[in-house]
Amino acid sequence: AKASAEETGHTCTVLDEGEIEALGMGGLLAVAAGSVRPPRFLILEHAPAGHETDRPFVIVGKGVTFDAGGISIKPAAGMAEMKMDMSGAAATLGAMRAISRLKLPVRVVGLVPTTENLLGAAAMRPGDILRTMGGITVEVDNTDAEGRLILADALEYAKRYDPALVIDLATLTGACVVALAAFASGLMTEDDRAAAVVTDAGERTGERVWRLPLWDDYDALIKSDVADVKNVGGRWGGAITAGRFLRKFTGEMRWVHLDIAGPAINDGAPLPPYLPKGGTGVGVRLLTDLARRWDAVSADLNAPSEDA
Repeated sequence: AKASAEETGHTCTVLDEGEIEALGMGGLLAVAAGSVRPPRFLILEHAPAGHETDRPFVIVGKGVTFDAGGISIKPAAGMAEMKMDMSGAAATLGAMRAISRLKLPVRVVGLVPTTENLLGAAAMRPGDILRTMGGITVEVDNTDAEGRLILADALEYAKRYDPALVIDLATLTGACVVALAAFASGLMTEDDRAAAVVTDAGERTGERVWRLPLWDDYDALIKSDVADVKNVGGRWGGAITAGRFLRKFTGEMRWVHLDIAGPAINDGAPLPPYLPKGGTGVGVRLLTDLARRWDAVSADLNAPSEDA
């Protein structure tokens, strides 16, 4: 991240474990506790002259560099693919690189919480209760639902920018792959205009998305008796309950969640040739397209409502 930022001209700040702890990022720290490799939190910024104080377009990428599932360990079959559980982070870094190289006249901030999710003597356990950066408490029912825990802290951090739009990208759930296979990312938001501009960017770039509901009804599935929220909601609607979990941390921000678990990792599916086997880099084209057309995107997001 540092090398790419230096080469292409945006800034890169890396927060270490002590700085993460000082911010109160309890989700990121808990996931990292099972690994001897400490977590990091990356802050990337592209702020061209004349746009330094604009409300930014913020991209948040899940950066789990290897996911064994923690104590709720994954099956051995296919676990080697979990080196690609940082695909959301990779898309964030790739988009920031492209946006900077193109010298696009828009302020863009990339946030990447990054860690491993392993088993160790200090690893978080099912039944633990965590306190995230925003003070929201989380009951850990399954340690393999770790991506949402680190994103919770990153989304809270994003609020300090008063962003014009936030998009998070994460290989978050197998449930989304069951629903959409590798041909589309799941899109979740309560904002129809944001859904429309992201869907359009997906169609323009061949990185298609499909909107799933994000109704309040799903909150009942992640209700906890001992904390503000539980980190899993059971077998049914797993992609959506993950989205509802993230919604607890977004406040008033205009926010879109992209579950890229299907198209980000190609295990040999008959995808177009620009999505090769292995890590596909999905999301970079979509995000760069939004930044290239930022004036039009902003106009669509902020157009007067028909009711006005």
